[in-house]
Amino acid sequence: MKLMRSAFISLAMLLLLSGAVIAQSHAKVKRASAAAICGNPRVACKTSVTFKPNDLPFRVPANAVIIDTDPFYAVILKSMPAANDSCEIFIPETERLAAQALFPDRKVFASRCVEPGELFYTNLGENQRLMAVYAGSTLAEAKRVLAAVKATGKFPGANLRRIRTGFNGT
Repeated sequence: MKLMRSAFISLAMLLLLSGAVIAQSHAKVKRASAAAICGNPRVACKTSVTFKPNDLPFRVPANAVIIDTDPFYAVILKSMPAANDSCEIFIPETERLAAQALFPDRKVFASRCVEPGELFYTNLGENQRLMAVYAGSTLAEAKRVLAAVKATGKFPGANLRRIRTGFNGT
């Protein structure tokens, strides 16, 4: 009787432990969340990379190679055509700085050519360069920013776009 009881306890323990291992191997792996935008140029961005002045900075974890951000809204201030392989065509930094002076608490950013190590922006035409102001993560906030942009009278074609940014450092 003792032998049978001992065998039963051993079998029960084995089944219990193997069930835990099986459950563990099928557990969902939580993916790292997308990178958060640092939309206020007056607040330091805690990130592991150095961004260029025209870039929209975001929090990049150490050792990240390919990363993109949470979706956000941008008010497109200006856009221009440029061939994808034409890195010499972009909105001048002097224009970006003039726009930045109008919106000191919101980052004004400008896209450049799409190459490894450079930022990419989604939801844009492949052959477009843009200058935009960060308008937040909600539509309500973005509409307020769009109204402020239009109130300046300097960007008559300003419009909202929901985009992401990121980079491929490979």
